[in-house]
Amino acid sequence: MCPIKYYTNMRQSKDPRYLRLEMVRYAKDHGVKPAARAFNTTPKTVRKWLTRWQPGTLRGLEDQSRAPKSEKSKIHPQQRRKAIELKKKLKSWGALRVKREFGLKISEKAILNIWKEEGLIKKKRRKHKTKNDLRAIKAKWNLFEQTDLDTKHLYDIPEYWTQMKKHNLPRYQYTAREVISGLQFIGYAKECSLNYANLFAEIIIDHLKKCGVKLEDCRFQTDNGSEFIGAWSAKEPSLFTKTVESVEGLTHNTIPPGAHTYQSDVETVHRIIEDEFFEIESFPSIKMFLNKATQYIIWFNVARKNSYKGFRTPWDIIHTRDPTIKPEVTILPALHLDEIFKKKLANPSKRGYDLIPYP
Repeated sequence: MCPIKYYTNMRQSKDPRYLRLEMVRYAKDHGVKPAARAFNTTPKTVRKWLTRWQPGTLRGLEDQSRAPKSEKSKIHPQQRRKAIELKKKLKSWGALRVKREFGLKISEKAILNIWKEEGLIKKKRRKHKTKNDLRAIKAKWNLFEQTDLDTKHLYDIPEYWTQMKKHNLPRYQYTAREVISGLQFIGYAKECSLNYANLFAEIIIDHLKKCGVKLEDCRFQTDNGSEFIGAWSAKEPSLFTKTVESVEGLTHNTIPPGAHTYQSDVETVHRIIEDEFFEIESFPSIKMFLNKATQYIIWFNVARKNSYKGFRTPWDIIHTRDPTIKPEVTILPALHLDEIFKKKLANPSKRGYDLIPYP
């Protein structure tokens, strides 16, 4: 009697055909049921291989494809091509999201199998492992209770670097993300400086106020970069801190040194925008770059459903939490901080900025 089950032997065997050959030979000499007992399997399995086997060869003992034989069950070539084209264009999107957003009629598993066959699945870069899932805690916060701000270096993105050099495009992205809704604002500049971070904060605060957001008991959180806190040896609060805390009830918090997980919400969108925007789009000019960035940020705030937040958009969450907030809160255009700063220096008495119409 075989002490190990037949299918265990199959999985461990380098070439299962030889084991099946021994089984069918044994069945020829002793019968189907004795062979089933000897090889620790079922009579049905023995009969299957007896039927398929071609005497004198190993033919018929190979594993056969389980793909659907019926044309109705097979994946339509058009659906297959569409799944491949979408993955090549939207490299970071998952199968479930592609199926949902583009209405593919094949299953999530089938889409993944197609991508694997075509070699289109890549491992995502992960800088650290998340030790604690804080979403349950954050869900209890008030809307706009915390907004994370950070800067992103754009010159280390291979797909963008060549275009940046050729067309003199921005080198840095200034990002603000509201933690509860995921609402995001972005600005671009050629420098990473305290003046630009302060200007970015001024515009965001002004925009939120105009849209009816109450900033009492709220905070702007940043890391300890010089663009937010100024010189490390400074004895007074930085210009950025003073601007933020000049608003009644609004405070500026900094994270502990090296505690990057405290900024996970804004770090996440840095990875997302790299995958969904910089790796896909082309930018022949600074004007086109800003137009496309504005379109992306509006889509992100108004139309992009976030599975982490229950398949809701930032605007869905904001409108549910506080219907009094104006919808214009989602459409602050991508800010060209270099030009805004120049205009401010040329005309220091002029305040405010231009908003695009609500779509």
